[in-house]
Amino acid sequence: MQDLKIKVYSDGAVLDDMKKMAKHDYLKGFTTNPSLMKRAGIKNYMDFATEAVKDFPNYSISFEVFSTDPETMLKEAHKITALGDNVFVKVPVCNEKGELNTKVISSLSHEGIKVNVTAIATADEVKAATEAVDPNVPSYMSIFVGRVADAGNEWVDFVKKSVEYAHKLPKCEVLWASTREVANIFDAQKMGVDIITVPPAILEKFNAKRGQTPMEISKNTVDGFNKDIKSLGFSILD
Repeated sequence: MQDLKIKVYSDGAVLDDMKKMAKHDYLKGFTTNPSLMKRAGIKNYMDFATEAVKDFPNYSISFEVFSTDPETMLKEAHKITALGDNVFVKVPVCNEKGELNTKVISSLSHEGIKVNVTAIATADEVKAATEAVDPNVPSYMSIFVGRVADAGNEWVDFVKKSVEYAHKLPKCEVLWASTREVANIFDAQKMGVDIITVPPAILEKFNAKRGQTPMEISKNTVDGFNKDIKSLGFSILD
């Protein structure tokens, strides 16, 4: 079994799930986004964010701005960061037109606001974002590895270059986002990624199956087949 050295965050917007995941000592933080909030049925964004910060004051937690207008984004970011010292403000690396949000990122970071640059899908975006942030202010570069891979794109060099760019700064960390399977946790760790954010459903698999050897997986799988055969009463020779 591999030692867990990477920081693991839980990705979601259900407070009960967040509380359940926080019982595991390896968990170090939380991330969320508007799509996850929609799925969770959140009715009031700031009420949810306020409650989450209250419940998890000692965990890193990230909340995203909504607007695509730079001036409004700055106002939203100031309101979000005021929730607590453990809060990172998520700012998309670009808008829906593909225009980089580096001016907003730079303005916030140089004010001392901790930014989580999100929706990153290329190493060039990481490079632009790392050049925008204040090197002495904590920041995250959230690389959406799962989404990149889902589309059949190359992702190994993307991760390696992202780590290379981010680690030139003393307080910048790479966060592997859009995790698809438990193995991604150790993929990210091997590649020098600092943080991985994982949905509760995948964390449940990690908690239940971590440490199983390949032989144990084979034996458990065959045992499951045998139990199902008996329950169905199947026979080939009769």
